[in-house]
Amino acid sequence: MDFIAGEVLFFNKPYGWTSFDLVNKFRYKLSRKLDVKKIKVGHAGTLDPLATGVMILCTGKATKLIDEFQYQVKEYVATLKLGETTPSFDLEHEVDEVFPVAHITCEEVERVLQTFVGKIEQIPPAFSACKVDGKRAYDLARKGRDVELKPKTLVIDEIELLECNLPVIKIRVVCSKGTYIRALARDIGLALQSGAHLTGLERTRIGDVTLAECMSTEDIDDFLENNVVYNL
Repeated sequence: MDFIAGEVLFFNKPYGWTSFDLVNKFRYKLSRKLDVKKIKVGHAGTLDPLATGVMILCTGKATKLIDEFQYQVKEYVATLKLGETTPSFDLEHEVDEVFPVAHITCEEVERVLQTFVGKIEQIPPAFSACKVDGKRAYDLARKGRDVELKPKTLVIDEIELLECNLPVIKIRVVCSKGTYIRALARDIGLALQSGAHLTGLERTRIGDVTLAECMSTEDIDDFLENNVVYNL
């Protein structure tokens, strides 16, 4: 493989890693294996640290393809806890409010989920990489500053209820670029006249790339050993 000319690689990002952790780890190992000081490596589509799943990395001149991948449809499997909210809408922060759930049925969950299919307006989470006056929203939010973000127009192609063990539900979501599943969890909670936050999130597909095609971080050394070509 010619990593300088450009290659496209598929990874399963581990839990607890940032997207940049994965890029930096692969870039470091690749540059050492190639014995070069610098090589371009970029990723298409950021995943939160507490999410796992499909991440596409591009090297060398293939980094020009990143925008193309970012605009492809994405699929997620998300686990939501109803009746509780957190400031970040996931497990990065402790529960800050508790809401009633006794009125919620699996039938009502099914009905509410379908109201999100199609074109929707979504306000991104304050704890996100969106920029406010040139600064990342999460930097401001972590300093206790009020963050006001404008709604974005998104498209939800499909929502499927996979499991309903109230107050926990698991859903499959197929959506457009820029969709925050954490914000979708928040909005589902509100629509159910309660609250909700993510307790698990896995990206299962970007375009036609599925988890089955992805390598783990533990595979990197063997992958490079088998695919770096030395010019003698």
